[in-house]
Amino acid sequence: MNNALEQFVSVYQRLDKHNLDLLHEVYGEAIHFQDPLHEVKGLQQLRRYFANLYANVNHCTFDISQQFAFDNHAFLYWTMRFSHPKLNGGKEVAVAGHSFLQFDQGKVIHHRDYFDVGAMLYRHIPLLGRVIKLVDNKAGS
Repeated sequence: MNNALEQFVSVYQRLDKHNLDLLHEVYGEAIHFQDPLHEVKGLQQLRRYFANLYANVNHCTFDISQQFAFDNHAFLYWTMRFSHPKLNGGKEVAVAGHSFLQFDQGKVIHHRDYFDVGAMLYRHIPLLGRVIKLVDNKAGS
């Protein structure tokens, strides 16, 4: 299990739009992937999801800060750093999150990401971001 987790972390540290074939090294064919915005089933759909993700950003990296594993499960804590031409004036956005992974025969068969969609997306859309910041300020007073 530790070798599979280390390989997974290694792939995510290197993953970009030019090497999406690395996904087959760490995910099973029947992978079930879910994050707050998407749910995909199957390795082909996951590859399309990542291809679309990387096609729309200037860059995207994952800094994995902690990892915990037991039996065939693992938890990763990370910061995603990305820039998108239409968000935050094209400047880098950092979003903290974590992932739950389930392994079978050395490959991930279930991957669930948890992160704040507002911190990732909504706060960085020009008009909507200003409204959300206003609501945040009012709620905090």
